[in-house]
Amino acid sequence: MMGRAMTDSDPLRSMGPALGNTWLTGQLLIAMPAMPDPRFAQSVIYICSHGPNGAMGLIVNRLFGEADFPMLLEQLEIKTAGDLPDLPVHFGGPVEVGRGFVLHSTDYMREGTIRIDDHISLSATIEVLQAIANGEGPDQMMLALGYAGWGAGQLEEEMKANGWLTSAADDDLLFGPDLETKWARSLAKIGISPLMLSGEAGHA
Repeated sequence: MMGRAMTDSDPLRSMGPALGNTWLTGQLLIAMPAMPDPRFAQSVIYICSHGPNGAMGLIVNRLFGEADFPMLLEQLEIKTAGDLPDLPVHFGGPVEVGRGFVLHSTDYMREGTIRIDDHISLSATIEVLQAIANGEGPDQMMLALGYAGWGAGQLEEEMKANGWLTSAADDDLLFGPDLETKWARSLAKIGISPLMLSGEAGHA
């Protein structure tokens, strides 16, 4: 089963204050058409952490039902004043779907924020949601509930089994609103058409 929880109960604990570009950290995982796990069919996942202990990432092209930012604030009992930004809530992955994450630009950095690379950071605190509600959040952001996680060596095995391709990330693929085309656009970024792919030939 793909995307199970990592061995560490907290996916952020082992990430540290600055990850740097190690392994696939900061890259996109693109599901192959023959992906056997329906939860990840045509998914594009931004890898927030990848190392010898496993990997953690967020799906960037799927919504969490009808959830939106005001609903999330109401559930968390976060007080707001004035107009709220119209932000969707993404399905970050099947692990800990009650847990929230904000993937965002590095203009917002607070205690608890983890820098993934020079341009992207990750926050998983009530404070970042309050800042967004107050109009003091990052310039670019993606809200997500849940995450995708892999144990030590699991992602590497899935890639050997032809489950994933990889690509560099860009702001439009991470934060752009056109979710339905992100999978095809991610493939096009590495010069591949979905029609060229099969689950039998080639390796990620």
